[in-house]
Amino acid sequence: MARMLAHRFWEAVRDLLPIVVVVVGFQTLVLRQPFPNVGELLLGAFFVVFGLMLFVQGLEMGLFPIGEAMAYAFAKKGSLAWLLVFGFLLGFSTTVAEPALIAIAGEAAGVASDAGYISSDDAVRSAYALQLRLTVALSVGAAIVLGIFRILRGWPIQWLIIGGYVIVVAVTFVAPEAIVGIAFDSGGVTTSTVTVPLVTALGVGLATSIRGRDPLIDGFGMIALASLTPMIFVMLFGIIRFGVRTSGVG
Repeated sequence: MARMLAHRFWEAVRDLLPIVVVVVGFQTLVLRQPFPNVGELLLGAFFVVFGLMLFVQGLEMGLFPIGEAMAYAFAKKGSLAWLLVFGFLLGFSTTVAEPALIAIAGEAAGVASDAGYISSDDAVRSAYALQLRLTVALSVGAAIVLGIFRILRGWPIQWLIIGGYVIVVAVTFVAPEAIVGIAFDSGGVTTSTVTVPLVTALGVGLATSIRGRDPLIDGFGMIALASLTPMIFVMLFGIIRFGVRTSGVG
């Protein structure tokens, strides 16, 4: 165990080393300023490395195995309905609590209030932020369901992605300008540190347990769908909330 942890610690140091080189290089060669609170910085860097080590180890020991095990169990049980319900709830629950999404939704509510799109009342802003979060969470749940159907039916991932982005571009022309940027950012913050390993393990395990499916070809791609669907759902939310754009794309 000690040797394994030491190996993980070194891997974490190696992964973070490029970031350290960039920060130190710019601080010393470009800005030419000393580092403030060097002791605290070193201690914080150690905590980051140690936390990353434990996180990666935890993924391999816990989240990846449980995701694959549940996929095998659902496939063996032969219950498509329960598999789809689990996939939807997995995507919804992990997304609605995503810290990055909470931050984006709160910031979007504040900016929308300042711009006059919504009232400046705190309750209205909180409700708007919650509606954004729920919209994104619903979209990720729908993406997981679509990903499960793709694995079961053997649908090519490229056609789903191409078709999805065609819809994204089309909706961009009619969605309110105030929501488009938020929609695109929402697609980038939906996949959290818990969602990614669980959903990936679910896809790989499901593709492995179904005859005729290649885990390498069919087991991946759910994360791409989970990043795509929020853009569509959030822009549709903007259309419902603020109406269709009346002017051309500007």
